[in-house]
Formats: sequence, structure tokens, C-alpha cells
Amino acid sequence: MSGCAKRCKQGLIKFAVTVHKLLTGTLVNDKADDDLEITMVCHRPEGLDQLEALTNFSKKELQVLYRGFKNECPSGVVNEETFKQIYAQFFPHGDASTYAHYLFNAFDTAHSGSIKFEDFVTALSILLRGSITEKLQWTFNLYDINRDGYINKEEMTDIVRAIYDMMGKYTYPVLKNDAPKQHVEAFFQKMDKNRDGVVTLDEFIYSCQEDENIMRSLQLFENVI
Repeated sequence: MSGCAKRCKQGLIKFAVTVHKLLTGTLVNDKADDDLEITMVCHRPEGLDQLEALTNFSKKELQVLYRGFKNECPSGVVNEETFKQIYAQFFPHGDASTYAHYLFNAFDTAHSGSIKFEDFVTALSILLRGSITEKLQWTFNLYDINRDGYINKEEMTDIVRAIYDMMGKYTYPVLKNDAPKQHVEAFFQKMDKNRDGVVTLDEFIYSCQEDENIMRSLQLFENVI
């Protein structure tokens, strides 16, 4: 695997872990050709000019990101199984499959069963270069598993358990069985302002903006690329 491809994967995962410390990067070099190197692949990405207009990346940055993406995924798309395998490499002491499933769905906005370069770079643009509100909206959508516009306790419990499973027993040597429940209760105590049992997007954004630790986490990778 090339160094650029490896850094693309590492950046994505490092950002995910950092953001999800709220409950819950690509380092690129500056070598690039004048245009995208698009070989015979199953999916050809949109043109550079269009992607540059849709994201917060320069044409040069998009070129290097694409090279790393193509090296890792010659077909031009990433399916869920490959995505899970990528995550598993970075969490050898835990089971990252469930969390990777949720994250894959957040990237696969078209629900096509695969992540194209456009999906990857659009999400990365939000996570690394987007406004605070855009980053929080993206994170809210990750937690809103059934896409009904609310985060309920069942969804948050599933997410928290997936994160604990991903980090593994070595990260939490004294983790108690009721730890996910306690974590979810603390989340709702903080976020559910009107105590109706669900967290709305407005409540989520407002509560996160009140928390200095969350704000610092969201700003960590603003200048990564």
C-alpha cells in the first residue's frame, strides 16, 4: 500500500476517533500532476473543477487525495466489507465492524452500498474544513441511525456500544456492563433540553457549542491538509 493511501485511511480514522470523544487527515504531500490520473476503473469521479466548487479543497489537494483513494481502491469505489477491513486494521484489540457500518452509512449518502471518491472527499471536506455547524450536522446524521431527524436512546446506546467494542478491552480494562447505559444517560442529560426523550438537531448543536472540549475536538483537524 502506498504511503499516501495509508495516510488517507489514517486521517479518516483519526478524525472519527477524535470527534467521537464528544461522547466520539489526511496528511498529504504536495506532489501532484496537472490533472487527475484516471485510469480504467469501474467508476470515474466528477471533474476536478466541479469537485473544487463543491468542496473546500484546492485542485492540487484533490489530485493527491484521489491518487491515494485510487491506490487503495482501484475500482473507484469502496464497498462496506472493504471499509470494515480498513477499520479493523486500526483497532486490532476490538471489534470495529458495527461502528464501521454506521460510519459507512454516513458516507454513503446515496445509499448505493458503496462509497465513491465524490462521497469520500465531500465528507472529508466537511469534517476537516467545514464550519462548526456543518461538522455537528454531519455527526448528528451519523448518530441518527434511522434518519428520522431525532437521536433516541436506543440509537445512542447502539453507537456507544459500537465505540466501546471498537476500542476493545485493553482500552477499557475495568469497563462495567452498564457503562454504555451510563454514558447514554449522561448524553441525554446534557443534550435533551426539553426532556422529551429524544435529541433534535437544534438541541445537539446548541449543547455541543456550549461544551469547550467538544469545540476543541472539532477544531483539531482544521489545518491537517
